[in-house]
Amino acid sequence: MRTSTLLFTLLLATSAAWAQHSGLPGGSLTGQRQADKAEYQFEKAVPPPAHQQSSMDFRKLKSDADELVILSQSIHSGIDSVGKGMLPKDLIDKLKQMERLSKRLRGELAP
Repeated sequence: MRTSTLLFTLLLATSAAWAQHSGLPGGSLTGQRQADKAEYQFEKAVPPPAHQQSSMDFRKLKSDADELVILSQSIHSGIDSVGKGMLPKDLIDKLKQMERLSKRLRGELAP
């Protein structure tokens, strides 16, 4: 009986030492170091996020928005002429220009 208890204790001590040396959950210090190394290497490998806002030219955005306002006002008066039976020759071109400007603004503001 005494030998089996001694053998069990020796086996338990050996397995604990082996677990600590191999980095298993019993040896959390070694495993923690490995996890820290892996996390550090991962952080180095991931590039920093690109800042899209810095690439925007706010003056150009403001200019495009102002042009949209002017075009929409002129289209509003052009539609009044259509109601009277006259189609202004530049109305379609203004609508196309508004579409281009709005697509450009949407593309700059929405990622």
